Amino acid sequence: MAKVVIIGAGFAGHTAAMYLGSAIGRDHEITMINQSDRFLFVPSLVWVGVGRMNPDKTRFALKPVYDRMGVKFIHGKATEVHPDEQYVIAEQAGGGTARADYDYLIVATGPHLDFKATPGLGPEHGTTFSICTAAHATQARDQYLEAVARMQRGETQRIVVGTGHGGATCQGAAFEYVTNIHKDLVRRGVRAKAELVYLSNERAPGDFGVRGVHVKQNGKVLSSEDFIRAVFKEYGIRPEVQKAVTQVEPGKAHWQDFAGNAGETAFDFGMLIPRFAGMPLKYIGKNGEDVASKVVNANGFVLVDGQYGLPYPDLAKNPDAWPAVYQNPNYHNLFAAGIAFAPPGPISQPHTNPNGMAISAAPPRTGMVSGIIGRVVAMNVIDLIQRGRMTHHERMTEMFAACIASMGDSLWDGSAAVIIVYPVVPDTRRYPNEEGRDLFVTHMEMGLSGAWMKRMIHSTFMHKLQGRIGWQMIPE
Repeated sequence: MAKVVIIGAGFAGHTAAMYLGSAIGRDHEITMINQSDRFLFVPSLVWVGVGRMNPDKTRFALKPVYDRMGVKFIHGKATEVHPDEQYVIAEQAGGGTARADYDYLIVATGPHLDFKATPGLGPEHGTTFSICTAAHATQARDQYLEAVARMQRGETQRIVVGTGHGGATCQGAAFEYVTNIHKDLVRRGVRAKAELVYLSNERAPGDFGVRGVHVKQNGKVLSSEDFIRAVFKEYGIRPEVQKAVTQVEPGKAHWQDFAGNAGETAFDFGMLIPRFAGMPLKYIGKNGEDVASKVVNANGFVLVDGQYGLPYPDLAKNPDAWPAVYQNPNYHNLFAAGIAFAPPGPISQPHTNPNGMAISAAPPRTGMVSGIIGRVVAMNVIDLIQRGRMTHHERMTEMFAACIASMGDSLWDGSAAVIIVYPVVPDTRRYPNEEGRDLFVTHMEMGLSGAWMKRMIHSTFMHKLQGRIGWQMIPE
């Protein structure tokens, strides 16, 4: 009987657990370790953050799903991985520790929200807010509604939404949040009392850490920069890009820009996404030595079968530099999925300003991408157990992804930007004249139908991720 341990029940880890449990859960031991006893559907936290969805509608209990799938569940925080002796130590939520032995380990921890990388950033200091967790989104909602109340009393409020570090990612979530705020303020009749600012480390609006997107419409090529700038113009949102937030004080975000200039952006309410880092696990060798350098990079992300250290120009034209099976090169029974794996470098062109400050949007590895990687890793572990060899692979240079950014949750007067990208990481070898992407597949549009799609995705994915009938028919 083989033993498989998964750390982290986000999109990647939970997807892997479901496929493993469904395929081999009766004959082999599958164990999930997760800090929370509930799954969190993070994409819908944008609605929680403006008071349009109860946070309980974004969560469900994990254990009943795993009981049906034949997956053992440890409710606790993984603290140590012993890759030579093949076991994990976890601090259980109810007290005490648990040991989980494994033949195969999948690290799918998601991100450590590194607020400390930017002094003064984050809800812990009460200075800025976040929508990265249910608790954070609830705090952001409460603070946002206080700003709304001040507007209703006739005060003007400046609301700043974006990224809070030069190396942050998830610009799409920030874009979605600021446009939802616009729609909510219109609905409440106080939009004229708000100044909305989008503050980002992107090279241009619509870059989203994926080098932007280009599509063909009516025989013309349209860029995501054109698309997003048009949205900002229509909604009266001021973009401030090419800026790395360096410090936050109450009501003030300090930054440096691409040119090396220093400045500040004032706010009454701010939601700034922090830098993501790997979860702080200890990797301990058989003699008690630290073997982290064999497993993770300097930021705590798990090293896999990518080609690391390539200069950006070489990386940008080498699609094979991106990992295919997400397997650690030193411990072949250790895999990483979702945000936990270390990308070989940025997708968007990096920038260092004259002061030596790196201002580069990190590669997004959330949502659909995480789910796909979780499935690939799970299927390969199943292959290894049943056949002794892996047969599944999918690089991000081969991967299709769809992003639907809601602009208000109403199914009657809401809207959403729908962006379909193929491949996620440009492959200039296959598409040399189309900026690395298939312009027949890649697509952008905005409208009410997108709002319906966004709501449908929430409902269908909550169905799928609870392992209900037909779950495998719903794509990641």
